[in-house]
Amino acid sequence: MMMYVLMSIFMFVSGVIVFSSKRKHLLVTLLSLEFIVLSLFFIMFMYLNFYDYETYFSMMFLVFSVCEGALGLAILVSMIRTHGNDFFQSFSILQC
Repeated sequence: MMMYVLMSIFMFVSGVIVFSSKRKHLLVTLLSLEFIVLSLFFIMFMYLNFYDYETYFSMMFLVFSVCEGALGLAILVSMIRTHGNDFFQSFSILQC
């Protein structure tokens, strides 16, 4: 059990490090956010199984994380259609 906790904490910390250091492309930030959500799901699932709670909340968490991923992909597609790439430096936020 302790190995799973350490692995999930390592997954979360590595996802946060990638999210904070690789901010050049939108796709990389979205992938690191999904990795953080996956590690949080793993932590929550292990916690609920350890204390013999009902795992219905984990299903709700997965639904909200899928909605977050779909919203991020929609933003990525609209950004690529309007600007041609997913670089943050290639467009100005002030222009509409």
